[in-house]
Amino acid sequence: MRELDYGRMGMRIRQVRKTKGWSQEELAQKAGISMSFMGHIERGSRIMSLETFVNICEALHTNADELLWGIAHPSNALEDMWSVSDKKSDEKTDSYSMYVRIMKSVAEIMNEA
Repeated sequence: MRELDYGRMGMRIRQVRKTKGWSQEELAQKAGISMSFMGHIERGSRIMSLETFVNICEALHTNADELLWGIAHPSNALEDMWSVSDKKSDEKTDSYSMYVRIMKSVAEIMNEA
């Protein structure tokens, strides 16, 4: 049975949060916990309940495998991002900015591995 690494799980939560451009306070509010507790979770210094974990997954719109083990499931996010040809140009710019943030996060993950 694999043992959970709460430090790495917290790091993954932080990376997904930053990719979305959210502060700890924003994620904490969306997950229904205090900002202080969110900081502990991201540092891996406190263990969250299953309910809190589910709330964080839902707030981040991510699956449990990604946060627990770092296993991302295929997503249509990039495909959806680039299929904005019929939308306003400022939405394309927002999509490009999101793409850049995602790629920076991927680079951070690769450097930490």
